[in-house]
Amino acid sequence: MIPLIYVLTVSLMMFTVGLYGILTVKGGIRLLISIEILVNSANLNIVAWAVNIADSSGIMFVLLSIAIAAAEAAIGFAIFVALYRQTKGIGLKSLMDLRW
Repeated sequence: MIPLIYVLTVSLMMFTVGLYGILTVKGGIRLLISIEILVNSANLNIVAWAVNIADSSGIMFVLLSIAIAAAEAAIGFAIFVALYRQTKGIGLKSLMDLRW
């Protein structure tokens, strides 16, 4: 079995990569990918602790979180498809064009 500190270290590295991506990115798809990395980092952290204390409720929570993240990604991609159809670009600056 992998020690808990190794899994938490990987989770922390994933979180910092996702946070860096959110703070520095200008493209819409990269923003969604960074958010997904953050969510997966949190899920990995929850699963690691749930396995460590032998509790299955944490794993059930992660399954619910994965379903919500999939719905969020689908809605985000639909918004970017609509944005591309209107402005022929998916930059975050052109999101204001979809307001009216």
